[in-house]
Amino acid sequence: MKKLLPITLLTVAATTATAGAQSLNGIELGLTGGYASGLSGEFFVHAPNVAGPVGVKAGVAYTRAADAINDSSPELPGISGPNDTFGKAKAEGRASESGSHTVVSLDGTYGLGELTPGVDATLYGGGRYGMFRSVADFGSLGSTTYSSNAFGIGAGVMVSYALTGGLSLVGDLGVDHYFKSTIRTDDGNGNTDSIATNDGSYSTFDNTFVRPGTVFKARVEIGRAHV
Repeated sequence: MKKLLPITLLTVAATTATAGAQSLNGIELGLTGGYASGLSGEFFVHAPNVAGPVGVKAGVAYTRAADAINDSSPELPGISGPNDTFGKAKAEGRASESGSHTVVSLDGTYGLGELTPGVDATLYGGGRYGMFRSVADFGSLGSTTYSSNAFGIGAGVMVSYALTGGLSLVGDLGVDHYFKSTIRTDDGNGNTDSIATNDGSYSTFDNTFVRPGTVFKARVEIGRAHV
């Protein structure tokens, strides 16, 4: 059940690349689709006028990570095996990768009002909590799951262009940054480990496990303008 919501969001975003946002008693609900280090969708709740132009926005975003394991990393880090890179193992069909990013955000917003007729903008910025996961699958040799939870910060701008019949086209451009954090590994056989940032082997795992550092994002939605 924990994965049901983010998977549903991604499916809708990937299929339509649009989102519905409707203002209900001053509260806006929305769903956006686009790119944020991979195909990404976000569900958000926005109270735009809590104190004048200042508001609050909370969201949950899900991204399918196409690049989950660094291709230049060793094929089997920490395990005796072929002296090849993960990228070569993939190319030869000995390995595959998958991954996902789930991010919870809480932002303060500031409405800039109408910039030109039909166009208005809202700035936002705040905290992020990311849950990142990657799997390196070596088939009969087993698989290794890497995971990490990290705090971050982000900021951006939403620009709304009025269309017809109360509809608007909204572009969301922003950047997020996540800080280094403990990396956990699991080989699926009950062998787990946690590698802290001050561990001497951290750089090896950090180079293998691809997850966001600084992320530029661009999403789009089509929805109801504020009423």
